[in-house]
Amino acid sequence: MGLSYLALGDSYTIGEAVAVDGRWPHQLAAALRAQGIALGDPQTIATTGWTTDELDAGINDVAPQGPFDFVSLLIGVNNQYRGRPLDEYQVQFQALLQRAIGFAGGRADRVLVLSFPDWGTTPYGAGSGRDLGQIELETDEFNAAAEVISTQQGVAFVDITDISRDTGADPAMIAEDGLHPSARMYALWSARALPMAAHLLGRTD
Repeated sequence: MGLSYLALGDSYTIGEAVAVDGRWPHQLAAALRAQGIALGDPQTIATTGWTTDELDAGINDVAPQGPFDFVSLLIGVNNQYRGRPLDEYQVQFQALLQRAIGFAGGRADRVLVLSFPDWGTTPYGAGSGRDLGQIELETDEFNAAAEVISTQQGVAFVDITDISRDTGADPAMIAEDGLHPSARMYALWSARALPMAAHLLGRTD
């Protein structure tokens, strides 16, 4: 029986506008299997538009039955998009991370957090009328907070935000909605996360 995987998040985890096998958690699981790590496709709890508190409620609704061998968490862009305060995000993200560790059987070293991308670099962002510099600043602030909290909890953090900024204007990297990543961009995220995920899943201590 393979290793179990729980993926928690929002549109970036559910893979809005891409096929299931194009989602980054599914691509990551496939890449790990190609390396001989028998990780199954994830049970996914994620919905487009979710903020931290909405993900928390969504987890309550699903009530996933752990423990899982691996858990990923990617959340925060909708907090930033809606103008929710950073300090609220910090409190709610920390609570979600504690839940993720619990789902991993208390093993913080089996949890992986990804940063969220800079949506201001997309065609949707360019046409949104929003202050793109402010989006960039807030994206960095929220992701920095998530990285600090993850590090404090002994959880691995993988930064993919630079990928979104480097490729966000490339039509091949953006889904047809002009906002969400295409499967090709998700492949870059998966490749970025792969070495850390393989390291975490290779640990038996």
